[in-house]
Amino acid sequence: MTQAEGGAALSRDQGITLWRQIARAVEGDITSGTLAIGAKLPTEAELSARFAVNRHTVRRALEELQRQGLVRVEQGRGSFVAEESIDYEVVPRTRFSEWIRRHNKEPSGQVLEVREVVAEAAVAAALGLRGGARVVRFERLGLADAMPVSLSMHYFPQARLPGLAAALQASGSVTAALAACGVPDYLRQSTRVTARLPHPREAELLRLPRTRPLLVAENINVEPDGTVIEFTISRYPTPRVQMVFEP
Repeated sequence: MTQAEGGAALSRDQGITLWRQIARAVEGDITSGTLAIGAKLPTEAELSARFAVNRHTVRRALEELQRQGLVRVEQGRGSFVAEESIDYEVVPRTRFSEWIRRHNKEPSGQVLEVREVVAEAAVAAALGLRGGARVVRFERLGLADAMPVSLSMHYFPQARLPGLAAALQASGSVTAALAACGVPDYLRQSTRVTARLPHPREAELLRLPRTRPLLVAENINVEPDGTVIEFTISRYPTPRVQMVFEP
């Protein structure tokens, strides 16, 4: 039996490979909270010294932890405890607070901007507006247990919803603000999903490395009669959020 630094012991005579024992030891550090979510793991050299093994053995253990989804490896930066991933179910009625509470987490949000602006061409087309029409632009950072999980930019037809900007500023909630303006219900009409690397501001707000991709969802929401009421561009950090499409 090999006594590793810090009191961890590796057995060489119980039929369990050393790399698997190391993986179990690091997994124990993660599940016990010794290594917190998002924390950087010791380097390969440090783990080699701790367990008195070569780096190849440590690397094999880290590969196994990555395969299990417990660790994420970033080229040039090291290994980190993986964040818990939550499923975002793309359904006709998706409300942020309900989504987060379904995963036993506490939802919260930060209003970043509420402004009335002239719609860009793509926004006007999505909302079915003429060029030069004014829209309400609302940007919000969504959090689950204080961890950022979404950064969304919402656009609404200003003429259709007088008073919406003030309602959004007061409540910070799209659903509550729309209800205050006479829209008690709305449905998702379409969702288009792409992926890309984050811009510097996105990475900072979402607490995400520039090397980790975002899921970008463009949504068009409508009233029950089919009237387009909202166009949204939402960005979700991977692997913190996974999108689930079901028939």
